[in-house]
Amino acid sequence: MLDFRIDAQCERARCATLSVGTRSVKTPTLFPVATGAAAKPLTPQQLKDCRVQGLLVNAFHLHLRPGEELISRLGGVHKFMGWERLIISDSGGFQVFSLGDLGKTTDEGVLFRSPYNGKEVFLGPRESVKVQEKLGADIIMAFDECPPFPVSYAAAQKAVERTIKWAKVCVDVHTTSQPLFGITQGSVFEDLRRRCADALRELNLAGYAIGGLSVGEPKQKTYAICAFDASHLPEDRPRYLMGVGDEADILAAVKAGVDIFDCVLPTRNARNGQLLTPSGRLRILAAAYKDDHSPPDASCDCYTCRNFSRAYLRHLFASREMLGPILAAIHNIRYVTRFMERIRAAIQQKSLHKITSPQQLWLNTSELF
Repeated sequence: MLDFRIDAQCERARCATLSVGTRSVKTPTLFPVATGAAAKPLTPQQLKDCRVQGLLVNAFHLHLRPGEELISRLGGVHKFMGWERLIISDSGGFQVFSLGDLGKTTDEGVLFRSPYNGKEVFLGPRESVKVQEKLGADIIMAFDECPPFPVSYAAAQKAVERTIKWAKVCVDVHTTSQPLFGITQGSVFEDLRRRCADALRELNLAGYAIGGLSVGEPKQKTYAICAFDASHLPEDRPRYLMGVGDEADILAAVKAGVDIFDCVLPTRNARNGQLLTPSGRLRILAAAYKDDHSPPDASCDCYTCRNFSRAYLRHLFASREMLGPILAAIHNIRYVTRFMERIRAAIQQKSLHKITSPQQLWLNTSELF
């Protein structure tokens, strides 16, 4: 069972404690993405050292390789990947729809060819729930249809009706105690978003995710639809904005009442030599850092910033040493968890409404609060 207790509020933003069994997280929080049961390129201990509270795994990819049956036999996804903290499993809906012409969608689900071996695979709401139940994640997601952007009203409406139908199927076939979240769709059309949110509310789900955003629509549309959806989802349930990890996007969504985020950007940027700092992205391969003895971020308490210089990290990336992306990922993940810690502190101090940009959160504590 899921317990969601709101501990503090600042206008619509809230701090809460979310618990599933013995595992708890403080929200707002961001979960790094561990698509195939690994948050590249870090070990579980490194993630814990960065104060990561939870991870997101992907049912689509784990179903295809190595398979939920194997993971179940080996003790479930927590034991399989050596991660004791909370895990959310994505349903695979976004992944199958991102296949484009490789997939054929019907009202029953999606028939597609595996990107790994080309074999035909069918995934629908029944199959998705059963995969996630076998994986043993703490929180599982309903199967949904995520339309691209731009999309016609008619196509978005069809995706909403399928998403509602599939959510009902997910509820009907769900047999474990794992909390099930629904996912809203509707692209940028408010009436469709309202239709989807209202229908999902009737299912009395454990939590609700906002899907289908950050797929190419203008930022202001993202913010407006996120706020609209959040306002039509239950106050006493966690709200989860899927696939969003940009600081400005997170800040806007938290102010709208969102509690949970996931994103690949911190680790993906790290592998590409981009380190996150309060003053913007530091592209470590730039010539300016060849002789720079300063840490990537002097204000950061991560292992990388406490022990290594920009010059050393530049050397690692220039030499294509494996250690470079690892140290960069340690920094970026800790940067994101620090950012969320400061958001929580600002909510607790009832000052988040004064913050108009992510940079303001990095001011000295005395200046901020």
